Amino acid sequence: MTSNAPRSRSLKSYSAAAVALAATTALLAGCGSSDDDKSSDPLQGGKSDGKTVVVGSNNFAESILLADIYGEALKAKGIKVTYKPNIGSRETTYGLLKNGSITVLPEYNGALLAYLDPKAAPKTVEATTAAIEAKLDSKLTLLEPASAQNKDSVTLNKATADKYKLTDKSSIADLKDVAKDLTIGASPEFQTRQQGLVGLKSVYGLEFKGFKALDAGGPLTQAALKKNTVQAADIFTTDPTIAKEKFVVLQDPKLLFGFENVQPLVYKSGLSSEGVSALNAVSAKLDTAALLDLDTQLQDNKDPLDVAKAWLKSAGLD
Repeated sequence: MTSNAPRSRSLKSYSAAAVALAATTALLAGCGSSDDDKSSDPLQGGKSDGKTVVVGSNNFAESILLADIYGEALKAKGIKVTYKPNIGSRETTYGLLKNGSITVLPEYNGALLAYLDPKAAPKTVEATTAAIEAKLDSKLTLLEPASAQNKDSVTLNKATADKYKLTDKSSIADLKDVAKDLTIGASPEFQTRQQGLVGLKSVYGLEFKGFKALDAGGPLTQAALKKNTVQAADIFTTDPTIAKEKFVVLQDPKLLFGFENVQPLVYKSGLSSEGVSALNAVSAKLDTAALLDLDTQLQDNKDPLDVAKAWLKSAGLD
């Protein structure tokens, strides 16, 4: 997408329609925050100039929305902000944070910890933060976590759940004897992550018949699960599609997917104390119910920036 691409991020990729599915890549590639404060190529450019906070996001819609929320909260305090949206997976964004190419990234604490220390198994949010900080690059720091959580999951389509008599009270462990007959779909990196196939085997003893590389809980994964191309999938737990399509999210009693609180990860020298306070104020008011409502609005094809601004206003943070 060229630098004069339109700002609109209606993200019709949330639609299950075939046209939307085909357009996903192009739509997300155009995600930004306005023509004069976005990077057309999220991987392009060097470090922040020290006067501008660069807010990045991973390659899925909720991350882009959260970047808008935190970024616009900084703007409300008079801080200059640019965006690098839809960068890619954590394997990419963590490196960009370490070298200062981005200043702020809305993270999910459990997934970040699994990336930094796959063997860690904290039992509280506070312990999760402490475990991350013990492994975090010295140039980075975590801010306060929000109560809002959005976890990875093992989710079944209705036909599969009915076939094996599984409900939302059932556990991932209940798939142990049937996983050999199922194909699971998720993002490519799910195949090699502890919070993915690696952990599903080591923690729950699951070995699936096959794996299909799709997207990060997005429209490709949703459509494949709906069409039974895959019988199980990694769907984010705040996804409105779960209720709409009567998907069944299995319980995770061994906490493979751990705590997944939204928590900003920051390049220390790039953010002022005023900026830290602004981001912590957002986290103090963002809960899971609000996040689910915001995600539902995205699925209705609303622009993430508009959704972000409306929520900040309702929370008294604009």
